Order: sequence, then C-alpha cells, then structure tokens
Amino acid sequence: MAKSHASFVCQNCGAVAQRWQGRCESCGAWNSIVEESPSSGIGARAAQGARKGRVFGLSNLHEAEQPSPPRIMTGIGELDRVTGGGFVAGSVLLLGGEPGIGKSTLLIQACAALAGAGRRVVYISGEEAVDQIRLRALRLGLAAAPVELAAETSVEDIVATLSHGKRPSLVVIDSIQTMWTELIESTPGTVSQVRGAAQALIRFAKTAGAAVILVGHVTKDGQIAGPRVVEHMVDAVISFEGEGGRSFRILRAVKNRFGPTDEIGVFEMTGRGLAEVANPSALFLSSRDTSAPGAAVFAGMEGTRPLLVEVQALVAPSTLGTPRRAVVGWDNARLAMVVAVLEAHAGVKLGQYDIYLNVAGGLRVGEPAADLAAAAALVSSLSGISLAADSVYFGEIALSGAIRPVSHGMARLKEAAKLGFCRATIPQGAPEKGEAPAAVLSVQNCAHISGLVTGIAAGGGPPKRIPAVREN
Repeated sequence: MAKSHASFVCQNCGAVAQRWQGRCESCGAWNSIVEESPSSGIGARAAQGARKGRVFGLSNLHEAEQPSPPRIMTGIGELDRVTGGGFVAGSVLLLGGEPGIGKSTLLIQACAALAGAGRRVVYISGEEAVDQIRLRALRLGLAAAPVELAAETSVEDIVATLSHGKRPSLVVIDSIQTMWTELIESTPGTVSQVRGAAQALIRFAKTAGAAVILVGHVTKDGQIAGPRVVEHMVDAVISFEGEGGRSFRILRAVKNRFGPTDEIGVFEMTGRGLAEVANPSALFLSSRDTSAPGAAVFAGMEGTRPLLVEVQALVAPSTLGTPRRAVVGWDNARLAMVVAVLEAHAGVKLGQYDIYLNVAGGLRVGEPAADLAAAAALVSSLSGISLAADSVYFGEIALSGAIRPVSHGMARLKEAAKLGFCRATIPQGAPEKGEAPAAVLSVQNCAHISGLVTGIAAGGGPPKRIPAVREN
C-alpha cells in the first residue's frame, strides 16, 4: 500500500504546496500555510471504500414544465429586491461585510419578520451568546418575535437539530468562519474547515428545502475571507457596504442564480435598526452645493435601479514634480484615461494640476457611463464655471474623444425628470428606445468631448479664472 503524504494548504487562498514554506507563492501571505492530512475532509471516507455509489433517476429537459422556485418574502422591500424577490427555498446565500456594518441587525430584522408571519426561523451564532442576541433584539423592539436561537459551532450538531421537528424556512449561520466539522482535522477558520462546513450546510439546505444564510467575514481589502470556492458553491453572494461616518448602508448582490446581479438596496442606520430608503437618489443629492464649480450629477444604473449621484472634482495647481491623482468611489485608471482624452482631443491642459475626484455619499460607481459626468466636473473645476444645477450627465468617452451611447438611457432620464432636473447632456442617439420626457426635460446630445467643453464654456457665464483650454 502506498504511503500517504500530507499536504500543505494556504489558509488565505487555498493553494496547495508540496512542503511547508513561510510565504505562499500564490497570494504572497506570510505564515499562512498549514499541514493537513489527506485522510481527513469531505470525501475522504468514500475514498477509503466506506460504501459504493447508488443509482439515481434522471429526467429529460423537455419533460413537464417545472414551476418557478417558491419565494420566501421577508417584507423588507430592499432586501427582497436584492435577492430577486425573496429567498428561494433550498438556496444558500453568503452575506459578507465589515465588522459593525449591520449584518446581524439586518438578519435579526429579517428573521423577526418571517417568524411573525408564522414560519419557523432559526438563528445560530458561533460568535455571540444567546443572551447577547436577545439584547440586540430587545434594543430593536423585536424581543417578542418567535425566532429560535442557539449558540453552537459543531456542524453535525446543527444539522441534527435542524432536521428534528418542523422544517425551518430560514436558517442563519453567523458566521461560517466559526463552524467546524469532525470530518476535518484542522482548527476552525482554516480553509478546509470553512469549505467542509459550508458543503455540509449546503447539502442540508438542498435536501431539507430550507433557505440558509451564511455570514462571512471580510479581509482588509473588502473581499469575503476564506476560500473563493465557497462563493462558487453558494447560490447568491451579497455584500453589505457602508462607511462608519455615514448612516446609510448599501446591500449589493454580487452573484445571484435566482435574480439580477449588481442589484442594490439602500438602508439607513437608525436607533431602531435599519430603515429602508425609498428614494436613494434624493438621499445622495440631499446636501449638495449647487453653486460650487466642479460638481456634476451623474445619472447611473445600479442593477435595474436608476440612481443619481454627485461627482465632485477639484483641480488645483501642483507644486510636485508628478501631480497627484486621488480618486474615491471611482476607478483610478478610468480617471487617467478621461484626463488623457481631455488633453488630446479637447485641449484641456491638466498635466500640471493635482486632481481629486470623489463620488459623494460614499457610493462606488463602476460603470463607464460616468465618464461624461467626471469630464464635466473636471472642466468645471478647472475653469471655475459652475454647471447648471438642474442638469444631469451620462455617457462613455472613447479614446478618440467620441461620446458613446450607454444602456438604459430612458430609465436614467425618467429618474432625472422625477427628481426635478430640467436638462440632460447625453450621447448622440440616446436614449435607444422611446422618447425623452420632453415636457419637463431638455436633452442635449453630445457627440464629441470637445462639444462638452465648448458647451460648459459658453453656458456658464464669465469664468472665475482663465481656463487652460485652447481651441482646436
């Protein structure tokens, strides 16, 4: 019989090495490699010949049409929106977020809402005692909700308890990094334990038909800690984002097998827990200074929801050999591209200026449709000309200087008109379907970046200082 050799697994990224070493070659983490036995883990007993596989039935794709998966509605509109209309029975959801962001508060509110509707809901914590969970529920005014609580970390005991009695509709595991299974010979929190515990809980969800929420810790760069394979195993990955100095929180769907991805829900942290924000655009634009130069309103899309945010830019003379470029809420490489296009095709000289760009409210914008709003804010800050307070911008800037159309143009314009905006600077040919609400919104099509610069210089009145703009 061949001798079995131990493997060395990185606890940060899950890479396998043939020997121990101080630094992982895959992720670069130090002292993260731990020796693990090949005779432990999920699937080890089957490899030793514990039992033979069973024959199961197969079905055809063209057979009787299956009904859509039943949804478990929580009654919290923003949470149901992000999940695609509620939790799907038998699905597993991974919820990640920084410590103190409000994950446990949101889940307690969702559990109380479902338990109040007559469903069996179980909340299992591996980090807090039962009395601590009760204190949080008491502070939120939810102490009377019939939610079943437990403080346990053994996966085998958890599955046996959940299988006893009435099938639960929702199970919350807080957190997956604290769970451990007897099948794996390693400490809780390691890559093998997290993967094995997650697989056991996923198997229970699929066989019992219960929706399971796994709470995951995050690393310093905001990624969910543990092996990336866990994100591929679950049905949905949801990120809870926010800043400590602000009261609102953003729930974002990163992956969802039963609904749209990149969908967001906006909450506000109050003394009574997380409150839904019905109009996020009004929240992000609530305290903007309409007379200050360097601010442009961007009509963006987050999933299927149109969202208006303010893009702020500050262009200041630099005393450094290499001017500073600081970006908050947007892509740094995208800013460098917009600056290069403004210099090459619009004659706006920004090479000797420090540039600071910020998306107000702490929202992270990732779509290229924000190029036009960022360019308008940069030109406005450099020239000292304030943009029209009732104007919105969206469009993608090509390297040739052309303004390219973006999707969902009609939805963006309708959201702007609903909030009282009267003007919109958009790409040539947008919106792609239907007509703009011309009764309340004046649309100006812009085909080239030079047209944007000329329009700002012509429509803003006398500049406060001489802009660094030359005519082509």
